[in-house]
Amino acid sequence: MDTTAAADSLTRMLTWLESNSGKIIFFVVVFVVAWVAVKGISKLLRKVLDRTDMPSASIFINIVRVLVWVFAASIVLQPVFGINPTTLMTALGVGGIAVSLGLKDTVANVISGFGLMLGKVIQPGDLITVAGTTGVVKDITWRQTVVRERNGNEMVIPNSVLNTASLEKLTPGNEALVTVPFTAKAGGDVATIERRIVDAVAAGTASVAEEGTRPIVKFTGFSPYGIEGQVLVFAKPDLLPSTARDAAVRALAGADFIEQRAAVGE
Repeated sequence: MDTTAAADSLTRMLTWLESNSGKIIFFVVVFVVAWVAVKGISKLLRKVLDRTDMPSASIFINIVRVLVWVFAASIVLQPVFGINPTTLMTALGVGGIAVSLGLKDTVANVISGFGLMLGKVIQPGDLITVAGTTGVVKDITWRQTVVRERNGNEMVIPNSVLNTASLEKLTPGNEALVTVPFTAKAGGDVATIERRIVDAVAAGTASVAEEGTRPIVKFTGFSPYGIEGQVLVFAKPDLLPSTARDAAVRALAGADFIEQRAAVGE
């Protein structure tokens, strides 16, 4: 009895496969062609964007991928599933109103992402400060922008926030700049003091300062303790500014041309 039922099921399955083999082959061929097209077009689009002044972000490539798959689906709907694409699109249009209300935040993020990219407000590689976060824009996706901070953390910020919040684009030099105040002993030659400060800080920050840069000394005035000033150091891109600041402070600590009592008095 069980053998007969199993044989009947197998016969029905083989009959169904035989009668629908053309549809299955057509579906598989369209799927494979769409998959190859998505891979090829995505790679080509990325190369094209890299060679032009258009921002190269995944939001554009993702849109192309979706369009290819939608086109492939519209091809197989009628011959494979017997569904009229026009009827389906009409139904989706009516239901899309209700869906869009539930996905309004997502829609806002997608539209904001387009505005940011097409308006070239920000692009991958830009150094920005937004919502208390400073870092390099790593990518702009459908819904959010990924910002990589100096400490290695990656902040995921919704595109709608970037489109409405106050955003500041920085230059790498300004973002890496560290300022350390000092008080030099009065009575000495200013040029000599400047040279000694530069030499001391340069030696102390050699491992943390950006290559090709030297400390800069700025004198700002006088106080009862001596000559007030600041020494400017540029930190390496992969280091926290506080690391460079600590190295500069250590380099000046105990120097005989620095008035150490000034910090205590302050």
